[in-house]
Amino acid sequence: MRFRSGSRRSAGARPMKGAEAASTRRLASPARPADAALGRAMRGLVGSSSERGGRGGTPSSVGRARGAGERGLRRTRRIVTPARAGGLLGMLAAGFLLTLVTGPTAFGLSRTDLPELAWTESSAIVAALDLPDGGNVFGLDTAPLETALEALPGVASADVTVALPDAAVLVAVEERAAILAWEVGNRRYIADASGTIFAEIDDGAALPDGVAVVHDQRRSSVGAFAIGGHIPAVDLDVATRLGSLGPGDVGSSASALRVAVTDSDGYVVGTPRGWDAVFGFYSPATRPTDMIPGQVRLLRSLLAGREPEVRRIILASETSGTYVPRSTPR
Repeated sequence: MRFRSGSRRSAGARPMKGAEAASTRRLASPARPADAALGRAMRGLVGSSSERGGRGGTPSSVGRARGAGERGLRRTRRIVTPARAGGLLGMLAAGFLLTLVTGPTAFGLSRTDLPELAWTESSAIVAALDLPDGGNVFGLDTAPLETALEALPGVASADVTVALPDAAVLVAVEERAAILAWEVGNRRYIADASGTIFAEIDDGAALPDGVAVVHDQRRSSVGAFAIGGHIPAVDLDVATRLGSLGPGDVGSSASALRVAVTDSDGYVVGTPRGWDAVFGFYSPATRPTDMIPGQVRLLRSLLAGREPEVRRIILASETSGTYVPRSTPR
């Protein structure tokens, strides 16, 4: 009886253990480096003792680590460049200059130049400006100052400027133009062409040339006028028409004419110690003011050649008028 050798492997036989282990080693994934969790700049600095080759490691690994470290340092140094440093210094210098310019001691108010005004006191201008002594005037907003000045009764317009480096505030003011002095009792209320009352003076105070005076003797006028108020439109119209008359306009030899308004006669024009001409009352509905030029012509004709003899003249209309002669001694 013969025995066959078992060198052949029958179909379906399992491989040997050694071959299975070798196949497993070939299919296994490569091991993860120890420095994989670190950043790109630091990779190569950490590894196993076998990879580092002892204390110094292999020359290739040490070179790679050193190159990565130097690249990281170059990135760190690049954060502060000369351009960025210059910009930072410029910002610091600008902040310092701004603090210097706007500080309490820089450009402190040295003086305030005020104009000489006829109807507005300097103290009222200073109070309206309300500028602190030595206050910084650099960048001062002048618009509110001009608005405050124009709120004063006698100011028509104002202009405020700042002069540097003198640190002076320059004030220019245009006052309202006075055309009428409305006298009630011993007070005169100064009004402009719109009838706005912007000043009050004593009856003995001097007036600029061209300002007409109306003596209001009506009882209702006492306490009816004040600064900031207005002359009624009809009164303003009559007053400007009659107040602009001179002696030559009516053919008079007197040195001046006087205009008054009373409760009994209305508007009256006369001479200090001579005749009186009654112009009367006016209203838009019954007796308009546009008849005044005709009344002036009538007055001139009634005075012509007889002024010393006339005491009182009644001007009923533009064409109708009478006069009362002055009494003569026997």
